[in-house]
Amino acid sequence: MPELPEVEVTRRGIAAPLIGRRVCAVVARVPRLRYPLPAGLAAHLVGRRLLDIRRRGKYLLLDFGTGHLLLHLGMSGSLRVLPQVAGADVAPAQKHDHFDLLFDGFTLRLRDPRRFGAVLWLPADEAGTVDSHPLLAGLGIEPLSAEFTPAWLYAATRGCRTAIKPLLMDSHRVVGIGNIYASESLFRAGIDPRTPAAGIGPRRYARLVPEIRATLEAAIAAGGSSLRDFIHSDGGSGYFQQQYFVYGRSGEPCRVCGRPIHTLRQAQRATFYCGHCQRR
Repeated sequence: MPELPEVEVTRRGIAAPLIGRRVCAVVARVPRLRYPLPAGLAAHLVGRRLLDIRRRGKYLLLDFGTGHLLLHLGMSGSLRVLPQVAGADVAPAQKHDHFDLLFDGFTLRLRDPRRFGAVLWLPADEAGTVDSHPLLAGLGIEPLSAEFTPAWLYAATRGCRTAIKPLLMDSHRVVGIGNIYASESLFRAGIDPRTPAAGIGPRRYARLVPEIRATLEAAIAAGGSSLRDFIHSDGGSGYFQQQYFVYGRSGEPCRVCGRPIHTLRQAQRATFYCGHCQRR
């Protein structure tokens, strides 16, 4: 599943060519993805100019002034920006290309083989925002924000018996880190993923938080991780997977100490770690 770096890479990739352009048409080739596609979406969008694109967790929010188009990539989705020639796309729609947003000069196309993504219209609330929507209201802190500090994470984990890796993946506490980047951040910080969150003191959190930030920023700089379905808005691939210390490397030698990388199951997800470099 695309995690925060992949979604941020997508946001940046579609923002440059599309912000400021007007919507000319909406094309929905299926009635629903994870949720039914909104009825009357064209009435909300056609003729409107795209003002901004922001990310909240793993959601993309396209701001049209009167509301936001919410896009989620699900487990296998990707967004492409396609140039048009004489009003037609250079690349014809394929089997899994389920939704198009046609702008003047470009088409934004959602490809989603498993149909776990989402396309929703969120009208602006009285404050002119959409943050009160049920999909967004319960989201936790952004790990790249200034508010995400060692002191905040230390205070948020007092009395918490949950192991640190599942806690970092809990979107109600911290958004967007996901399985790959939780494993990689904990390795960089030297913390065993099984360590109870409440058992980690201020000094270790002072090491973990910067490593989370550095890991995510390095992944964004590398274009994210392209393991299966994820591609960039221009059709390219990310290459952060080439820099993994532990994720997906079970049995392989640790890049630091040379001992084998271990794997275990936590919260129904695979966890990768080095038993020598990471301590409880």
